[in-house]
Amino acid sequence: MKTIMTISALALLGMSFVSVAAEPVQDEKLATLRQAPLNVEPKPPVMQKVVNSDVRQVRNYPMQPPVIPHKVDGYQLDLKVNKCMSCHARGRIGDSQAPMVSVTHFMDRDNNFLAELSPRRYFCLQCHVPQLDAKPLVENDFVDLEHLLKANANTEGKH
Repeated sequence: MKTIMTISALALLGMSFVSVAAEPVQDEKLATLRQAPLNVEPKPPVMQKVVNSDVRQVRNYPMQPPVIPHKVDGYQLDLKVNKCMSCHARGRIGDSQAPMVSVTHFMDRDNNFLAELSPRRYFCLQCHVPQLDAKPLVENDFVDLEHLLKANANTEGKH
């Protein structure tokens, strides 16, 4: 009898959570990039083109991994082959004219240098990404520290 009452109480408690979760949420309270109601399946936007300029881009902040300035579609990047290293390995940069991977990619977690790429740095696309010719989804008013320091120096010099 005690077990039946416990099960009934738990079932009643569970139903109260379901009823609370089923209540509609007011749209104006949610900050979202979603452009359609949850119950509507919108047509996906057209895929943007990958920037394929082979021109190195300026980093936006210190320690930012460099972005990939070319297409990487079809590159094999698995436990057996790393296509990126066919151009970016130390022994290939003379022929490819690509920048060599950073020496940090040859260090283990204790900062010991290795003869080969560190397993932690083998999968390039974890940090390095190709750029798309796409309009930003949200506005960005980021100002680089260097610009802030220059602006500050200019205002101090005028006084």
